[in-house]
Amino acid sequence: MTSTLTDSAFLQACRGERPAHTPVWFMRQAGRSLPEYLAIREGTAMLDSCFRTDMVVEITMQPVRRHGVDAAIFFSDIVVPLKAIGVDLDIVPGTGPVVAEPIRSAAQLGQFRDVEPDDVRSITDAVTALVGELGSTPLIGFAGAPFTLASYLVEGGPSRDHRLTKQLMYSDPELWHALLGRMAAIAAQFLRLQVEAGASAIQLFDSWAGHLSLADYETYVKPHSTAVLESVADLGVPRIHFGVGTGELLHAMGDAGADVVGVDWRVPLDDAVRRIGPGKAVQGNLDPTTLFAPTEFVHARAAEIIEAGRAAEGHVFNLGHGVLPATDPDSLTRLVDFVHSYTPTAP
Repeated sequence: MTSTLTDSAFLQACRGERPAHTPVWFMRQAGRSLPEYLAIREGTAMLDSCFRTDMVVEITMQPVRRHGVDAAIFFSDIVVPLKAIGVDLDIVPGTGPVVAEPIRSAAQLGQFRDVEPDDVRSITDAVTALVGELGSTPLIGFAGAPFTLASYLVEGGPSRDHRLTKQLMYSDPELWHALLGRMAAIAAQFLRLQVEAGASAIQLFDSWAGHLSLADYETYVKPHSTAVLESVADLGVPRIHFGVGTGELLHAMGDAGADVVGVDWRVPLDDAVRRIGPGKAVQGNLDPTTLFAPTEFVHARAAEIIEAGRAAEGHVFNLGHGVLPATDPDSLTRLVDFVHSYTPTAP
């Protein structure tokens, strides 16, 4: 019988089921660790590559072909929808997203208009083409969460302490909530367009949320992340919510509307399951630097994570953050083979 998306181990685990094998994919699997990625990207700026349909399709497919992962993640960047609506920003090699005019006043919010289908036509065309090429392998669409997008816009780029972000958050809550409301609308629109083009799941990345206390997250961030996740609830696809350093926020992030809560490597997965509470699947959570250890060590750690993941209603194996650029691609392939072949102990 022909395998279908419904049979996907990844989607089964997201639904809280027990597939025949533990599904695995890697954040940043399509990218800097692959020589074929470096070859195709040579001479093309990051943001330019995100708007080229042929390049997006090829880069997204590369780790699926090489590693045999259970899901593809759409090659893009969290600032792409902002660029698509005309925000003056760029991704600077070695630095990350850099914004020309950081947000300081309400007068600047007018630039954050709705995302229209024509703004991202080359991107949704890539999604549709990928769905045809991937067959029974699901495609994950994604967007940046409101807090992380707002932080880039306020800081003007990456930040170690998020001082300007928190300064605005505390000193002008009206402007803060207006800004996050616009970011939530843009993220929701971008996710919906990806799912309508064929994506089988979505992930909301709140990369910087771990810099917040639980009280600040609940007050200043969670309502807007909830708005994004609720906006795509009617589409019937699994919603994954992930942040870095968010051990104290795990329950709140799940409560924001996630079906699957991503966990970084700092919290043991079975402990994370208890923090999150019932009714959620989990994703994670091997430390990306573990992949530089001997294979036997990597696989022993992976086995521990799979066993800990049995505490959840569903478990998708992943790293606790993205693949590091210097990672040996063969170590990822070996890890996929190990996760697929590993038989957990009886529950």
